[in-house]
Amino acid sequence: MNATEIALLVVGTSIKLLLWPSYHSTDFEVHRNWLALTSSLPISQWYFENRSEWTLDYPPFFAWFEWTMSVVARVWDPRIVDINNLGYASPSCVMFQRLTVLVSELVLFMALRRVVRIKGNTVQGRISMALVFLSPGFVFVDHVHFQYNGVLLGMLVYSISLIMEGRDLLAGTVFATLLCFKHIFMYIAPAYFVYLLRHYCAVYRNGRLNMKASVGRVVKLGSAVALVFGVSFGPFVAMGQMSQVVGRLFPFKRGLCHAFWAPNFWALYVFTDRILSITGASQLASSTRGRVGDTRFAILPNVTPLFTFVATLVAMAPALLVLMRRNLRPEHFVQSLVLCALASFMFGWHVHEKAIILIAVPLGVLTMSPRVLRMHAILTTAGFYSLLPLLFGVQELVPKMCVLLIWTLCSLWLMRAKVSAWACLTRVERVYISGFGLLFVATELIPWVFGRLEFLPLALVSVYSALGITFAWINLAYDFITAP
Repeated sequence: MNATEIALLVVGTSIKLLLWPSYHSTDFEVHRNWLALTSSLPISQWYFENRSEWTLDYPPFFAWFEWTMSVVARVWDPRIVDINNLGYASPSCVMFQRLTVLVSELVLFMALRRVVRIKGNTVQGRISMALVFLSPGFVFVDHVHFQYNGVLLGMLVYSISLIMEGRDLLAGTVFATLLCFKHIFMYIAPAYFVYLLRHYCAVYRNGRLNMKASVGRVVKLGSAVALVFGVSFGPFVAMGQMSQVVGRLFPFKRGLCHAFWAPNFWALYVFTDRILSITGASQLASSTRGRVGDTRFAILPNVTPLFTFVATLVAMAPALLVLMRRNLRPEHFVQSLVLCALASFMFGWHVHEKAIILIAVPLGVLTMSPRVLRMHAILTTAGFYSLLPLLFGVQELVPKMCVLLIWTLCSLWLMRAKVSAWACLTRVERVYISGFGLLFVATELIPWVFGRLEFLPLALVSVYSALGITFAWINLAYDFITAP
C-alpha cells in the first residue's frame, strides 16, 4: 500500500474508533445472538432456534461467517456465545463486535483499491475510493447502528472489479457467493443475469452466434453458480429443512413500510395518505405500522407485496435497456446495477432506509460525467441525510452532524468532472441541497415545534429525501439510456 492508502486507513479507523462509545441498535444483539446460536447449536438447529426474538434470517454463508467469528469470541469472552445470555452487551462484548466490523471492512478497502488500479490510479479515482470508504452510510450504519455492510459491499465491489477486468465467470461466481451471504442482493441479480448472458455466454464468430461455444459457456457459468448454492444450501436440502430456511429468509408478514419510512415512492404515497386523512377527507385513521403487520391506508388504495414486486420489475426496465446496447461495456453493467438497486429501493416491499448504501457504492465506482456527478451529489446527500434518525440519541447529535457535513462538503468540492460537483448543480438543485440545513434545524434541534404531531419530523425527513432520490433516479435512468 502507498502512503495515501495508509493515511486513508488511519483516518478512517480513527474516526470509527472515536464512535465506539455511541449507542448501538437492536442489530447489535441480533448479531451477538447469531454468534451464540451458531457456536452453541448444531447446524440442523440454526434456522429453528427461537429463544431470542432475533432469529437467524440470513443465508447460510453469513451464518458460517458468524460461526467463524464465534470461534474467536469464545476465547475473547465466553459469555458472548452463551445462547441463554440474551441482551449481553458488556464492554468486552461491545469491543469485540465493533472490532469484527472494523476488520471485516478491510474487504471493502481492498476491493476499492483494485477498482482504482484498474481505472488507471487517477486522482479522481482515489478521491472516489476515499469517499466511498469513508461514507456516512458505513460510518452510521455499520460503526454506530451496527451491521456488516462493509464486508458485503466489499464483495460486490470485488465482483465489479472482475467485470472491469473481463473475468466474467469469476465475477458471476463471486456474486453467487454474495447472494448466499445476504439475499437482499437478489435485487441487482437481473443486471448480472442479462450482462453475463450477453457478454459472457453469447459467443459470436464472424458475426454469427456460435451455439456450441455459447452453450458451453452457459453450462460453465451455471455449474459454477450451482456449486456455490449447493455448498451453501445443500446441507439444509439434505436435512429436509429448505422450507424452514426460505420462511426465515422471506418474512412477508412485515408491512409495506418500515417504522421509519425509507425515502422512496412509498414514503410519498404514505405521506399523501396521511395528509388527506388529516385534512378531513376521511374519518378513518391511516395506519402505517412499521416492523410487522399490514400497512393500511385511509384514502389511497392499499398496496400488496405482489403489486410492489410488479412495480419493481417495471421500474427495472431502464436498467435492462442499458444492457441491450450492441457495444456493451463494463461501464454499462455498473450503470445497470445502480438502476436495479434504485428500482428496488423505490418500489420494494418493506425497504429499509439503510439500503441506500447498495445504490451509493456502485454509483461511486462509476466514471462521472457532469450530469451523473450532479445526480450523485443529490442522491448521496439525500440518502445519507435520511440515515440521521437512526442515530437518535442526544450524544450522537454533534458527531452525526459533523460526519455528514464534512463528507458532503468534500464530495461537493473534491469530486470533479472538469468542474466540481457543486459547480455542476443548477440553482434549484443547490437550493434543494442547502434545504437539508433548515431540515436539520427543524427536526433535530427544535423538534418540539411540531407539538403533538410526533410523526411529522421523521415524515419530513423521509419525504424531503425521497423527492431528491426520485429526481436523481429519473435523471440517471435517462442519462444511462441515452449516453453512448
